[in-house]
Amino acid sequence: MNVKERLAGAIARAAAAAVSDGALPQGALPEVFLEVPPEKSFGDYATNFAMQAARTLKANPRKIAEAVVGRIEFPWLDRAEIAGPGFINFFLKPDWLHELLQEILDAGPAYGNTQSGGRQKVQIEFVSANPTGPLHVGHGRGAAFGSALANLMSAAGYDIQKEFYINDAGNQIDNLAASVEARYLELLGQTVEFPEDGYHGKDIIDTAQRIIDNSGSRYLLVSPAERREIFKQIALEEKLAALKEDLESFGVTFDVWFSERSLFADDAVAAACAQLREKGFAYDKDGAFWLRSTAFGDDKDRVIIRDNGVPTYFASDIAYHDNKFRRGFAKVINIWGADHHGYIPRMKAAMAALGYDPERLEVLILQMVSLYQGGELVKMSKRTGQGVTLSELIEEVGRDAARYFFIMRSLDSQLDFDLDLAKSHSNENPVYYVQYAHARIASIFRQMAEAGVAFDSSAKADLSCLTSAWELDLIRKIGDYPEEIAAAARDRAPHRIARYAHELAGLFHSFYNGCRVLGVEPELTTARLALVTASQRVLRHSLGILGVDAPEKM
Repeated sequence: MNVKERLAGAIARAAAAAVSDGALPQGALPEVFLEVPPEKSFGDYATNFAMQAARTLKANPRKIAEAVVGRIEFPWLDRAEIAGPGFINFFLKPDWLHELLQEILDAGPAYGNTQSGGRQKVQIEFVSANPTGPLHVGHGRGAAFGSALANLMSAAGYDIQKEFYINDAGNQIDNLAASVEARYLELLGQTVEFPEDGYHGKDIIDTAQRIIDNSGSRYLLVSPAERREIFKQIALEEKLAALKEDLESFGVTFDVWFSERSLFADDAVAAACAQLREKGFAYDKDGAFWLRSTAFGDDKDRVIIRDNGVPTYFASDIAYHDNKFRRGFAKVINIWGADHHGYIPRMKAAMAALGYDPERLEVLILQMVSLYQGGELVKMSKRTGQGVTLSELIEEVGRDAARYFFIMRSLDSQLDFDLDLAKSHSNENPVYYVQYAHARIASIFRQMAEAGVAFDSSAKADLSCLTSAWELDLIRKIGDYPEEIAAAARDRAPHRIARYAHELAGLFHSFYNGCRVLGVEPELTTARLALVTASQRVLRHSLGILGVDAPEKM
């Protein structure tokens, strides 16, 4: 429990005691919220709790504030002052940060992890790109965000499962097979009409060439239907393997790869449709099978099975999400592209029709990424003349910069990705700035070893030596980390961890420039090495959540 949570608990107990002993009237007490005042002269923390409680207790807020201040018990509290109509400003003892730092050091490398998630079982499904070609930069943003969110929520005490939904059924896979077949025939000298909805990437030609390299022209001897079925399987396996390789090189792995085909093999789609009919939320009309989604707030009813008997994508998605909830997840989080925004109401309607609480389905919308270089918008790859792929971006700027840049902005904001900035070795590059702080710490420990200075991070140092503003501000920031983890996980906001890491790096750089660690009194050296150790652990932990390396040298 961090300092803010402890102080909030002390305020709540003081208010409850005042009600219990009759100093305040009976009534429901609101939750205590604390904020850091804009000026240090107003204290370390402040709350408007008394004004909030005045509404339910029907009492004067200053009277409530006085009752709280007179009864609060908090070991690190120096004094509390009432301001204005009932604000309470809390001033902590000068040595509270030293005690806090010792607690942080005692917690070890796991410091920052919380149990705020209560081991709630949550599935996060992300990327789920059609396995019909290479991943592009938009997929990269979803991959970086999804994996960072999973890391973040795990650190906050949630039980997380990461899942990729393989769209290996339907028209896009048929078009993939037809595209490979057309290129295969072309490479063998035949004149063919390329499919209208075919895939034109160079990777399709490469797949067709590999089939020829391995099997020659033997597939000219089989029927077109059989040939396309064979090519479908070959292409699907190859594209999926390439997709997995790209993701792994980006530091992204999944616990489950779920095949859409399995839904049909297990009759899950038919079973979901039968459930909807049985519950009275599906009907037949014009030869098609419809979901009565308007009963749950959608703007119109939706077709599940077309009049030709072919299921829509929606049918597969209904069965898939039914399967998710049957696996016992308390919450299912989907990360979708901006073009899927209108799909959310019908998906929630389908879950409600099946009897699930639609609030258990949470959809996060991923906004677009624009690449810039030299101030100009980059639309096409110089190598292929087509859209820039994720692998090309990693090759251009490196995995760490790509991940950090994708994560550092809120998911619901458009991201302008500056390729020149991502490659620069300067303080203006945020990932370089954060990693350089960690590398500086590593250099301190190398210098320490070279100078023969002994330091045991588990030993108790005299932390009261740390009195400068640089040192105290750094401790205070490190102390905020568990709360930042819990809040960022609750808000599904890994960009907050990127911002926190950047702010922490800035405070460390200021400390580094203002405070010598080696070559000062031994007690001060030991205390500062303890602070450096805590800084290193939190920088490494936060970079780990982002999936970014913490380098020893730069």
